[in-house]
Amino acid sequence: MLGTVTESVTAGVDIGTTSVKAVAVDEDGHVLARARVPHGLLANAPDRLEHDAARAWRRGPMTALAEVSTELDVSAVCVCGMVPSLTVVDGRGLPQSPGLLYGDARGRTEGDVAAVGEAAATSMPDAVGFLRWAASEAPGAVGYWPAQAVANFALGRVPAIDTAMAISLGPLLKDGEWDKELLTELGVKLEQLPSIVPMGEAAGSVAGTESTLAAGSVDALCEQIVSGAEDIGDVFVICGATLVVWIVVGEWLEVNGLWTVPHTVPDRVLVGGPSNAGGLFIDWVRSLTGNRTGRAGPARLGERGTRDHPVPLPERAGQADHVPVWLPYLRGERVPHHDRSLRADLFGLDIAHDSTAVERAAHEASGFVVRQMLELSGIGARRIVASGGGTRSVAWMQALADATGLPVDVLAVHEGAALGAAYLARMAAGLDATLIGARRWAHVGYRVDPDPVWQAAADDRYRRFLEHGPGP
Repeated sequence: MLGTVTESVTAGVDIGTTSVKAVAVDEDGHVLARARVPHGLLANAPDRLEHDAARAWRRGPMTALAEVSTELDVSAVCVCGMVPSLTVVDGRGLPQSPGLLYGDARGRTEGDVAAVGEAAATSMPDAVGFLRWAASEAPGAVGYWPAQAVANFALGRVPAIDTAMAISLGPLLKDGEWDKELLTELGVKLEQLPSIVPMGEAAGSVAGTESTLAAGSVDALCEQIVSGAEDIGDVFVICGATLVVWIVVGEWLEVNGLWTVPHTVPDRVLVGGPSNAGGLFIDWVRSLTGNRTGRAGPARLGERGTRDHPVPLPERAGQADHVPVWLPYLRGERVPHHDRSLRADLFGLDIAHDSTAVERAAHEASGFVVRQMLELSGIGARRIVASGGGTRSVAWMQALADATGLPVDVLAVHEGAALGAAYLARMAAGLDATLIGARRWAHVGYRVDPDPVWQAAADDRYRRFLEHGPGP
């Protein structure tokens, strides 16, 4: 049990694809309590992806926050989550439809540009399609809300999202406000959508408490602000259900197929974007093989290794030159191909391969996607900073290093999005004024260097990955 805490404590809640994570932290970002509340993911067809929104977006955040705040005096809370998402709600804020998630076909519209073209690299077309679907399914509903708004209403009776979250919804926003003309076209009224609050500002308070409630934010942004990936040549890789790759550059750079967005650090820009070659794909492979090896991090991770003194890693398994090649496109691909029709393939499988080799191939495929983005960008990278629940798998981190030829600095807190949300909560409570202070919360847990033998073998497999994969 935790005793009295004298420092300012804030909590972050992250609504993820397969669970809700929450952390309560002190002013230096040290985790005092953590919680994980699993929820189901419904994917009954390659083009469908949804949540039970009542469970995942409402009950999950309430339960997770309760678990981390039982013994602590939490001064502020912030919820973040994946984008885009949407459900229909009634007057009590209760979901009345499935919770649609990124890539679900119900977000597809006539003239959808998500398959090809520059617009796919700079917008979130699903958001408009989701709203059109919801308004058609439940015309006149009390509200059409994303996951963060559902959670915030459950916690504080305010369906608020922040400006970063609103911007991520692309065409729905115009000049910082909801696009009234587009809403009229969709048959939606302003009052049916969440309120928009500046990022890092208070939206209200947690019901029954004096805890400040910040507006709901974007999970990837929250992970980024506490990553420490801000030097030119850093590559920030979020190893969650979705693989998200951001390459740090010093000036605005547009690359065909990749997204370009501002960094939260002045004079820095991020190039890259989300890919389907993340945990959804890797966990699917594990479910086929029944192989659970490589999931846990180093036994002495609590010692917090450094770049110069890494924590010892487990011994390698398998043969470096005897691994098949996966194309990881179970549900199509986002960046860099923007093609929903792509599907997964496994090449070079033979009778001598075992489950470890097949899983290694899945990990490498994730690394190959990162490498392909790096090559498309033409940017010289110096290291990878890895965050997200997938960093608990040393096998994945090692494959990421071998596939790219870059050292991988694994962040000490796996719940990076929840940690970043806790920092935004700190800003909302007036405990920090800017995002700059988040730098002090970035800690490397351990470093993984490329293995020269496995790297050479992975180089050959990368060439086959490109040969069998879709064109640029």
